Amino acid sequence: MIYILAALLPPIGLLLNGQPFSAIFNLILCVVCAIFGLVFHILLLVPSAHAVIAVHMKREDRRHREVVDAIRQHGPPPGYPR
Repeated sequence: MIYILAALLPPIGLLLNGQPFSAIFNLILCVVCAIFGLVFHILLLVPSAHAVIAVHMKREDRRHREVVDAIRQHGPPPGYPR
C-alpha cells in the first residue's frame, strides 16, 4: 500500500514512511520536474520513481536490521558457516 501512495503522492508517501528529509527533497524535485516536464515529459516520472526507490530501500534496511537483531539474540542458524 505504501508503494502505491509513494507512486501517486510521492512526498506524502515518504512522510508516512518516516522519511521527512526525502519528502522535502521530493517536493523540490516535484516542482523542478513539473516545470521542465512540460518540455521533457519523462521528467514527470522522476519524483514517483525516487519515492518508490526510497521506500524500497527503507524497507530493505528495516528487514536487514531485523535479521541482524535476530542473529544477535538467538545466534546463527544451524549449519551456517562461521
